[in-house]
Amino acid sequence: MNIYESKTYQQSVKETAKRFVNNHKTILITGASGLIGSCLVDVLLESGFEVYALDLRKERLIERFGSETDKLHYIAQNICSPLDENNHYDYIIHAASFADPKSYALYPTETILVNVLGANNVLEYAKNHKGTRVLMTSTFEVYGKLDKDSYIEDDYGLLDYNSLRSCYPESKRTTESLIRSYYDEYQVDGLIVRFSSIYGPTMLKNDSKAHAQFLFKGINKEDIVLKSKGEQRRTYTYVVDAVDALLYVLFNGKSGEAYNIANGKSIITIAELADKIAGICGVKVVFDLPDELEKKGFSKPQNCILVTDKLTALGWTPRYDIEKGLKETLQIMKEIKE
Repeated sequence: MNIYESKTYQQSVKETAKRFVNNHKTILITGASGLIGSCLVDVLLESGFEVYALDLRKERLIERFGSETDKLHYIAQNICSPLDENNHYDYIIHAASFADPKSYALYPTETILVNVLGANNVLEYAKNHKGTRVLMTSTFEVYGKLDKDSYIEDDYGLLDYNSLRSCYPESKRTTESLIRSYYDEYQVDGLIVRFSSIYGPTMLKNDSKAHAQFLFKGINKEDIVLKSKGEQRRTYTYVVDAVDALLYVLFNGKSGEAYNIANGKSIITIAELADKIAGICGVKVVFDLPDELEKKGFSKPQNCILVTDKLTALGWTPRYDIEKGLKETLQIMKEIKE
């Protein structure tokens, strides 16, 4: 079954889409087949936007969304190449990126180039098309190592630039610096969102993040494997809530600013998350040492709780706590599997 056929997913998309109804705007989504990008496409189409979905391979888009329509157009290209200047977009959401530990370990060079060159190509388009608003997706990892557990948008910490694993957060930092530079130098209307740990039924099957693997194991009735003690506390956000928040920022946020996207009702340790998923699915949690490839992609354990005062000041509130989000995710995954 395709995710579109899940009644649970359809309802979640419709509930979000009705908050952003618009029948006359065009929007480009890069990384449109990914965890966040694909959910964005679903919500925006339901809201009435004309959506241009960009991904490296067209077959990925066809597999995920079906055939093109008068409201859905496919662009098959590498985001490291310039955008077609002849197309018109009112908005661009740049979500294309390698975004899981295995990819960082196998493709550190590509991780950097997709983030930096991709962002520059989007910003060059916006520089030449005044009136196009750009939103860049970033990550909680840009904060680096801090001597506290809760992070606001003005915080900054250390990153080990000698570590291969830093290919992702360092290139995201450069991306953020680029958008601020284009805003200041060329008056590009751009802003940034920094995501917490995002989960949901739109996760790709090759997603190697710990929480994604927990969910895949659980739905397949396999033991959930912990590769560490899992004591670090993180803010988790259900993908539908994350897309809802992102669109709030896109339409209401201030140019040149960064906004944390997180859910204060979903702060939990990695081990507790594994236990919750295991309890819902009726499986066990087991411990297993990571192999060398996994170690290369791991981030160093630390607490990371994103403060969302700037986001909530825009009027946004989450709809899903961790229990509701996990149960809905697993319900949709079950419906898709059947």
